[in-house]
Amino acid sequence: MAWKTDLVLMLRSLVGDLDMTTYTDERLKQIIVAGAYNVANDADFTENYTIDITAVSISPDPVEKNDTDFSCLTVFKSACILMGSEAKTQSTNAIAIKDGPSSIDLRAVSKNYYTLYKDFCDKYEEILKTYQYNNTLVGQVILGPYSPGGMILGASQFDFRGNNFN
Repeated sequence: MAWKTDLVLMLRSLVGDLDMTTYTDERLKQIIVAGAYNVANDADFTENYTIDITAVSISPDPVEKNDTDFSCLTVFKSACILMGSEAKTQSTNAIAIKDGPSSIDLRAVSKNYYTLYKDFCDKYEEILKTYQYNNTLVGQVILGPYSPGGMILGASQFDFRGNNFN
């Protein structure tokens, strides 16, 4: 499955783990499947994806189907999930210690993870709204003879009593 390599690499590049020291491929695959499950529930796609969290599978493969919308949304949602977990973990380590002239302050680390979390989640919401806007019937209208728009279009041919000017 191509998603197991491509989406994992995309997620690694977003969260800055290209040296593969922080997360295993298996953990990232689990997070991607959880992200894909959320994405499939947030938007309608031309493909009907089957996401099995227990089996860590996405079917059909969005990379092989060239569904870049689903793939990008999944990666950003996964980054949001991952950074949310990291922000929570780092918040328990947010301490400041002073001992005479020396001090240790780890509160900024937690704040930075939270900022990354917010950025990824905001970007996901922005991409999702753009996808939904571009794939709906927004801005299209149906005009009939009895709709207000239809009356304006026919105003040059008929007067208000329906008499034909031609």
